[in-house]
Amino acid sequence: MAGYFEPLSGGEGGAAIALDHVEISILRSLATQLIELIGVDRAADGGDPDEADPLSALFAEGPTEPPSDPALARLFPDAYGEPGRPADDESTRLSAEFRRFTESDLRTRKREDLLALVRSLDSIASEARAAGESGAVLTLKPEEARQWLGALNDLRLAIGTRLDVRDDEGSERLFELPDGDPNKPLVMAFFWLGGLQESLVETLMP
Repeated sequence: MAGYFEPLSGGEGGAAIALDHVEISILRSLATQLIELIGVDRAADGGDPDEADPLSALFAEGPTEPPSDPALARLFPDAYGEPGRPADDESTRLSAEFRRFTESDLRTRKREDLLALVRSLDSIASEARAAGESGAVLTLKPEEARQWLGALNDLRLAIGTRLDVRDDEGSERLFELPDGDPNKPLVMAFFWLGGLQESLVETLMP
């Protein structure tokens, strides 16, 4: 498997990948940081949803303004208007209404995808420690693979935003960074996540 996803044998769908303890640690760290970022921003918009009354939460409305953090703004963009151009009043109004009724659910789904990734990593890490191994093979059922795909996509978008990657040209520019550049670790993670994402997409294709 050499660090990339491969389809499970038997034709039942799903994917598998061999990960060493360093790769497991990096993926888990990136995912937990993004979970915290999503959670912090959501709390700022209306309190901690875990502490809210469950019945009230069913009827709670989400925010109407885009997140202030650029990475989160990339994950939760306005639904109307053209990217890169100032929105007119009508697009702003429609985006606010759409965000108010959809962002909370979208945040929950993204958190669940990331948490699924963390839990599966914790499971194979525990198995590896018990067996005295430095890594393990992760196997994902089709639904788990789709959650991983969502999580990998969000991680790559967030890191790309931190690196100011807005298009293919921006991605190519990253290859020119010298080894001593402080962003080099993020660049390596960005391309690694892209490889994982691409290989996982291929395993889910019929």
